[in-house]
Amino acid sequence: MRQIPVDTTAATVMVAKAPQPKVKDRRTGEIATDADGVTQMTVEVMFSANDEVEILKVTVPQPGISDDLVMGAPVALTGLVASAWENEFNGQKRHGIAFRAIAVTSLTTGSAKPKAA
Repeated sequence: MRQIPVDTTAATVMVAKAPQPKVKDRRTGEIATDADGVTQMTVEVMFSANDEVEILKVTVPQPGISDDLVMGAPVALTGLVASAWENEFNGQKRHGIAFRAIAVTSLTTGSAKPKAA
């Protein structure tokens, strides 16, 4: 499957939904892993560029997820690529674009976090 690099330098990217384990099989609840057994996570981000805004679901290996990803936090997407996919389910053809990244890193500084009383 061909992977197309996505340039994020001119985009604003924010967390739209906190990271969740990627489910491989909804019937069994099996969590997706890569060939090395690393758990895959899904992060929904708001991606804004060229006066367009989209919500993207990005698959990221669990070690590439910042601990402080909360809704609305600005993030950097390292190694973001897009891949077209197509399959058939119950006689209906489906297609779309899958997004993967090496890491999702919070751009929020430590000083922006609330201080303990």
